[in-house]
Amino acid sequence: MNRLFLVILFLILVLSSCKDPDYRIDPDTSGTVTIDNTLFGTGPYYAIGFNFDRALKISSLATPKPDITLGYDEGSAIFFLQTNAGINGFHLTGEYPDQTLAKEAFDNLTTFNVNDWEEWANPLKVNQVWLYRSADEHYAKIRIIALSAEDLDPRDYAECTFEWVYQPDGSLTFPGK
Repeated sequence: MNRLFLVILFLILVLSSCKDPDYRIDPDTSGTVTIDNTLFGTGPYYAIGFNFDRALKISSLATPKPDITLGYDEGSAIFFLQTNAGINGFHLTGEYPDQTLAKEAFDNLTTFNVNDWEEWANPLKVNQVWLYRSADEHYAKIRIIALSAEDLDPRDYAECTFEWVYQPDGSLTFPGK
């Protein structure tokens, strides 16, 4: 009996250690996150972006890759979101004069019908609301909360904080909170 117990315990330990540490049975479909434009490594270089399906910040070298990463044009101080989805994946739904109006528009955006998608979310500004679409036709809505940049050598640092809601079922309707 003790032998059977030890075998079962061993199997449980082995099987539980094989799980992907970032795997989530029921990932979040909404939240607030901050990403930045820091590059890591010595070649190949990589950034940390955000993956909506996993609700995680992940490396641009990971599989799956992040849905979005942050770019910053140092010369013109323009922030932008980019994707490796292979399709035009961004649509600006609105730009608002204050946080209250942006939040209201974001919360009220429950469904959409868009035909004109852009390659990048560019330029990003605080109080904008964007739609993102992935290569497999899943969508997220994004509200830009904060942008900041700092002059550093050899590369300027930039970060973006945004609220997001992901639609995991392939429909054109976002789930409620």
